Amino acid sequence: MIDISLYMTDCSICPRNCHVNRDTAVGFCHQESAITAARAALHMWEEPCISGVNGSGAVFFSGCNMGCVFCQNYEIAHGQVQKEISIRHLADIFLRLQDDEHAHNINLVTPSHFIPQIVNALELAKNDGLVIPIVYNTSSYEKVESLKMLDGLIDIYLPDFKYVSSNLSKRYSACPDYFDIALPAIKEMYRQVGNPVFRDINTGVIYNASEYNDYIESMPESIDNNMESKTDDYSGPLMTKGVIVRHLTLPGQLEDSKNAIRYLLQNFGDSVYISIMNQFTPMPNAKNFPELGRRVTSDEYEELVDYAIDLGLENGFLQGDETASESFIPAFDYKGL
Repeated sequence: MIDISLYMTDCSICPRNCHVNRDTAVGFCHQESAITAARAALHMWEEPCISGVNGSGAVFFSGCNMGCVFCQNYEIAHGQVQKEISIRHLADIFLRLQDDEHAHNINLVTPSHFIPQIVNALELAKNDGLVIPIVYNTSSYEKVESLKMLDGLIDIYLPDFKYVSSNLSKRYSACPDYFDIALPAIKEMYRQVGNPVFRDINTGVIYNASEYNDYIESMPESIDNNMESKTDDYSGPLMTKGVIVRHLTLPGQLEDSKNAIRYLLQNFGDSVYISIMNQFTPMPNAKNFPELGRRVTSDEYEELVDYAIDLGLENGFLQGDETASESFIPAFDYKGL
């Protein structure tokens, strides 16, 4: 078990390096040392191989070390919705999602600022019978040394790769060093979990990425790894190990999106999956950024997808126009806490 106080009294868990005593104050993430969350329930709208039929057991932690102006989870990211829970209770939530709600995995959403607490909760839960895969769902604004605390506990990393341009990352997320931080962080994630592995929950058959892609293509009504498809349309193999890197396409920023895809393919090739997301939704909190007041056009998204395919993308997930909707934002109503 980790001594939480070693990390909380002079917090530098993430690249913000706030150096605050989180027992009595908050840093950029808006959080003190106690775990807070807004929801813990089945979530149906991740990539198909994560959500499956039953859903992903998503725990939405309050606070965030990014603070993107366009965030769809703005109210929890800024600590406006939060309920304090103990480490023991968090472990029990993991077990309930597994045993009672039959989640395919535990999905830790925006967990970076609670890494030491989560490590202890996972160790407690695993000692008590937690066996389903653990998903770490992150912005990638992470320190490599902090991620190393998770080595052996995380099965699937679900990181964002938001920006290449330091001007964009400074403007929208107040972190001009995002690219320099995120790329090494994703490399560490890959080092920990390795190449993608999938398992058919009905037959137990194990698939590698190539076999999984062949399976998807052979489906009678192939969803083509398309995240717009309803969960109950997908009953294929689920990911049990690996990295899926998400890139959210922003309106008017096609060149940076192309650069992001190019860097990912140059550094990882087919060792990770790349999820090209088309779900950007204009939010009221971005009203001072008029360029973010529209959705991504079909032409913009299709050009990015064509670019990725031309570069050789084989392991990928796509989205349709329907995903750009506030209906995909869950209710942060403390369900499951």
